[in-house]
Amino acid sequence: MKIEKSVADQRPIPFISLIPFLLITFGLAWGILALFILFPKPLVAMFGELTGQHPLFFLAVWAPAIAAFIIVTYHRGLEGLQGYLSRLLLWRCSPAWYAFLLIGMPLLFWAGVALRGNLFAEPWPFPSVQSLVVALALTAVKGPIEEFGWRGLALPLLQRKFSPIWAGLILGIIWGFWHLPAFLLSGTPQSAWSFTPFFVGTVALSVIATALFSASGGSILLPALFHFQCINPIWPDAQPYDTAVFLAAALLIVWLNRKTMVRRAGAVTDVIPSGAH
Repeated sequence: MKIEKSVADQRPIPFISLIPFLLITFGLAWGILALFILFPKPLVAMFGELTGQHPLFFLAVWAPAIAAFIIVTYHRGLEGLQGYLSRLLLWRCSPAWYAFLLIGMPLLFWAGVALRGNLFAEPWPFPSVQSLVVALALTAVKGPIEEFGWRGLALPLLQRKFSPIWAGLILGIIWGFWHLPAFLLSGTPQSAWSFTPFFVGTVALSVIATALFSASGGSILLPALFHFQCINPIWPDAQPYDTAVFLAAALLIVWLNRKTMVRRAGAVTDVIPSGAH
């Protein structure tokens, strides 16, 4: 019995787990935002206006991570969850990717601002060092946490059935569509943006994140860093012109990584690394 249990404990997270993952991810996030959209007065009276810094907005943003933790723990227990979290320690990657994350990403935003025509017109948004540190800290514990779900669980499962390029596109469509309610609710960062360019840009970013995911051997850490750079409050607001820049970057990155992006062979498909406990 102990041997059978040990074998069962090493079984991969099943592909069908994508269904409950998406149900929890969309149900929690969309449920919170839908309540504020449908019943604004009583909800605002009870919890206050739902802004991008509201605890309930954080809860909605964390929905993919919460869903992933539930799925992994259900199938593999706390030891499996520990193995899954060990992917946060995967940091080895090509120096070119680190150059892209630390230098290339801000250049993409500045290129978007240049296309917008206000390259030197954007004022510095932080009145003090303290406000800058607070903004960076809140950003680090909000959007990047999503990656526990998107690249931590959903992407490796999708890559069991699709090549990385198709898995990245499919996940990008899901990821972009998941943000839709935030565009319908005043007070959220997305309420001032146009959904269509955001959606297209999100799909492009998903493809870039997929290439990074493959290059890092399934790291959760590096896609989280990439996500942070996508929403880093230091970079200027280039909406919607940054979409064109992201698309160009995605096409170039796919071309440079075409050998790994178009083949299923060698793609990372393990949610929990082999031998992790």
